[in-house]
Amino acid sequence: MKSKLSQFSFNLPPKLISKYPSKNRDESRLMVVHKDTGEIEHKVFKDVIDYFDDEDCMIFNNTRVFPARLYGRKEKTGAKIEVFLLRELNSDARLWDVLVDPARKIRVGNKLYFKDENDEDIMVAEVVDNTTSRGRTIRFFYDGSDEEFKNILHQLGNTPLPKYIERDAEDIDRERYQTVYAKEIGAVAAPTAGLHYSRELLKRLELKGVDFAEVTLHVGLGTFRGIEVEDLSKHKMDAEYFNINGEAVAAVNKAKRAGKRVCGVGTTSMRTIESGVSAEGLLKEATGWTNLFIYPPFHFHIADAMITNFHLSKSSLLIMVCAFGGYDLIMEAYQVAIKEKYRFFSYGDAMLII
Repeated sequence: MKSKLSQFSFNLPPKLISKYPSKNRDESRLMVVHKDTGEIEHKVFKDVIDYFDDEDCMIFNNTRVFPARLYGRKEKTGAKIEVFLLRELNSDARLWDVLVDPARKIRVGNKLYFKDENDEDIMVAEVVDNTTSRGRTIRFFYDGSDEEFKNILHQLGNTPLPKYIERDAEDIDRERYQTVYAKEIGAVAAPTAGLHYSRELLKRLELKGVDFAEVTLHVGLGTFRGIEVEDLSKHKMDAEYFNINGEAVAAVNKAKRAGKRVCGVGTTSMRTIESGVSAEGLLKEATGWTNLFIYPPFHFHIADAMITNFHLSKSSLLIMVCAFGGYDLIMEAYQVAIKEKYRFFSYGDAMLII
């Protein structure tokens, strides 16, 4: 039983961290890992179609990333402050939970000014509470409608690329750090396994008879938060909002009852469906907040295949993948990926576990 954090450590050459997406979504590399035989194949992502047949089902997380990273100026000093929007607390009062950086400069009562591209102030916010060492609650001052307010936030915001990409967001990221099927706005990080799907590939899968099910899990910054305890049973995940509707339930359970392959696209889809398991071991309608932490040993009820990216050492994402694919096989596959120079993390290559 692998339940110690140190067992999920590996050394990654920094040059394998992908800073940009592949030229075409479905032409990233794909490692195919066979759980039953231990075989590892090297493919291109669009070859994923060869592993699925009529009435198999793929489960997608249709969350949409909003441009959560804003830059403001502190009153009087003019110091540049990063404001990372986490979630809206009260739409009428325009209250938001945020992270600020550098946090030591931001205290209750401070005002932050946000400028447009013409260097004119278009929004002011006041810090009203300290929530954590970096966390603050801020109130935006804006007299217009909620729709106008949200439009200005989108105008001010930058694509929230993970810090490990080590570059500022660019125009390409507005499209590419978003799945082509993204619908429900609410994530501050992309469900990255889905970034490999192009519209053309989705159409080809549809023509082959593969069914699609959409669930929603709004990915929070907790997905990047490090685990600080050696005993994994003591780790607490940040809660994230999820929704499983009746249409998704029907598609998934149809495939399961027919003995077809059910594939969770990404760790967020896997967490979502395992948060909505019925007494019969099928998917059920559910909505709410989940803090489910999946680590070995874990019995997966819904999916028997999984698509995922290559994740950080000692991360909750890698730990979940090991729970699904088997610790020894997945850790071996990661060493193969390093040797074969696969690209890692959000803009990296993909793995199919079957």
